[in-house]
Amino acid sequence: MNPVPLLLHSADRPPGAYSTEMSEDSPSSPPERRSWLERLSLAFSGEPQTLDDVVEILRDAQANGLLGADTLKMLEGALSVSELQVGDIMVPRSQMVSLPLDAKFLDLMKMVVESGHSRFPVHGEDRDEILGILLAKDLLRGMVADGGPGSVRELLRPAVLIPESKRLNVLLKEFRLSRNHMAIVVDEHGGVAGLVTIEDVLEQIVGEIDDEHDDADEAKLIAAQADGQFLVDALTPISDFNEQFGADFDDDEYDTIGGLVTSAIGHLPEAGEELSLGRFHFRVGRADQRRVHTFVLSVHGPE
Repeated sequence: MNPVPLLLHSADRPPGAYSTEMSEDSPSSPPERRSWLERLSLAFSGEPQTLDDVVEILRDAQANGLLGADTLKMLEGALSVSELQVGDIMVPRSQMVSLPLDAKFLDLMKMVVESGHSRFPVHGEDRDEILGILLAKDLLRGMVADGGPGSVRELLRPAVLIPESKRLNVLLKEFRLSRNHMAIVVDEHGGVAGLVTIEDVLEQIVGEIDDEHDDADEAKLIAAQADGQFLVDALTPISDFNEQFGADFDDDEYDTIGGLVTSAIGHLPEAGEELSLGRFHFRVGRADQRRVHTFVLSVHGPE
């Protein structure tokens, strides 16, 4: 497989190569050094010298009732974005939901529905061979259109490739300017290291963002599917699961079905992993680097 092409960044350019890109990463001139008199004056004036000083001032303002707790959290998040890199927040390769190029349209639709995402990397025979990004809405349009596309390749949008070292404030600016919402993160060898979305970056500022797929409406925690399976929210209380299916799982150690299944698997599972507990077969439908979100459940008759 050919290595993934990358644009040269400032640290990679040969001597004499210049670019105006990424001015945030490589300022054109070093900051002017203050004289000892100016430094002494600032020390006595109490003006902030570092980001930590700014954070302390903000926390003092919150303690004095000038800022709300939520506002303080957002301001701290906004300041941290300039110091974090993509590698700090990306969804690692093992947790990525990517689609194979040679899959049938119906199989792709099932994977899209089960994952709950709206954008998907599409790969060739090798998972490092990212061919493009498939939007769920493009797939749906292609399936219902008369004389639709002959292959998934025709629906793909270009993939944006970025290094793990890119700073989040730079990435956020690029997301805004390019109107892309997803980027593929590559390592120094050109292999896929993970992915990052604009939502991942924004969550560093405002906290976790719940969309319509993430709502905790208890009436939707367990949903029957047309094929006889069930879509089960990992936050479903074990007692509710037992009542729904006539099961007898113990809820002394774990409160939710997600905690129970994750413990039984022995590690934080990724999408597609499976486990059978008695007459219940669980397949991880959607997961990220923090927790499992949904299971696809098959219920077998009593033996």
